[in-house]
Amino acid sequence: MVAEGKCLVRHDNLVIFVTGVAPGDVVDLRITKAKKSFLEAVPTRFHKYSDLRVEPFCQHFGTCGGCKWQHLGYDTQLQYKQQQVEDTLQRIGKVEMPPVAPIQHSPARTYYRNKLEYTFSHNGWLTNEQIQSGAEIERRVLGFHTPARFDKIIDVQHCWLQPEPSNEIRLAVRNYAHEHDLPFNNLVTQEGFLRNLIIRTANTGDLMVILQCYYHHDALIPLLDYLHAKFPQITSLNYVLNNKGNETFHDLDVVCYKGEPHIHEEMEGLRFRVGPKSFYQTNSEGAYNLYKIARDFAQLTGNELVYDLYTGAGTIANFVARQASKVLGVEYVEQAVQDAYVNSEINNITNTAFFAGDMKDVLTADFTAQHGRPDVIITDPPRAGMHPDVVQRLLEIRAPRIVYVSCNPATQARDLELLDPAYRVTRVQPVDMFPHTHHVENVVALELR
Repeated sequence: MVAEGKCLVRHDNLVIFVTGVAPGDVVDLRITKAKKSFLEAVPTRFHKYSDLRVEPFCQHFGTCGGCKWQHLGYDTQLQYKQQQVEDTLQRIGKVEMPPVAPIQHSPARTYYRNKLEYTFSHNGWLTNEQIQSGAEIERRVLGFHTPARFDKIIDVQHCWLQPEPSNEIRLAVRNYAHEHDLPFNNLVTQEGFLRNLIIRTANTGDLMVILQCYYHHDALIPLLDYLHAKFPQITSLNYVLNNKGNETFHDLDVVCYKGEPHIHEEMEGLRFRVGPKSFYQTNSEGAYNLYKIARDFAQLTGNELVYDLYTGAGTIANFVARQASKVLGVEYVEQAVQDAYVNSEINNITNTAFFAGDMKDVLTADFTAQHGRPDVIITDPPRAGMHPDVVQRLLEIRAPRIVYVSCNPATQARDLELLDPAYRVTRVQPVDMFPHTHHVENVVALELR
């Protein structure tokens, strides 16, 4: 098992990456892509199944683009995630480091997500079994993308990722749209009425629903009223009108039709306000484990000035603020910075400050001169990792400690190599936040040489 959940096999000195298999499977392969240094393939026939295999519990496994490791036992998944972190840091980072700590498992293996996004399609994807059945099948669907296809959506009956009433709400919206003959999304021509449905379930019991439509239809308000009446537990019912070429709505108005324009998550006695545009870790309980590790690696005594880079809605900044003298958060998205201030305010945290802008433009020598040299830097960048200018700035700041939280060990390893002239790695802790996928979080502690 290698990166991105694929398996590797060698044949006549060729490296072949294979999807949809497990280590130990004996299969016939069909080559789907040929490059100079490797091939890509899919299985066409199984001669022997691996002893590592287990029975997938989801009826959509293999068709849906998510949960691609359901055919592996959870302990096996953790083993390969641990191996992925170790191999990546050694192969790409090439820096001296201590033994990698055993991966921390997710508190829950199913229903662990607090946010899911579903897409409407007027022409849903049919499985081979559906096609061969010859039965007439409703093609207007609400579900997930099939792997590597932006225009193909499968109709999801039950998703094991988010607790109820997530499935109930999705099916109610889909069935209402069928009964009232509402226009579904055409992903190719970008026409239709119903476009996207987002459901957020908080650990406080708060529940947010966001319906995204291309335009204002006479049926919009009746549909929202139907949802409000059928699901009184919805505490934030919203809609967005979006006729852009993509589904992002950070630059659009979100209309709160019923309830509050936000929900709340809780962590260690702290409350975090989450709006329709807010980022919050999608595994709430797993995020708590992740942040505790980051705080532990920071070794805070109460006297430190902390920089929290890529702070988002200030979750980590506010989480560590009680153990620090002052925390400064920097974030690109201005709305997230506003959320961060709100999260400090509602928790009576007064030793934080937040700044909006591109990290490499904010984190300048003038910024450090004005606010002070940090004792600890916590950085949690997106999957692309840190910009080289930001890494260079960290080398100039020379904070005694850096805690690097990453959702992509490959870009983390690249950045560690750049930091190696000034910093040594002292601790490495992988964390599983997404069971049944190949994704893994990793926290690294660095100390100034």
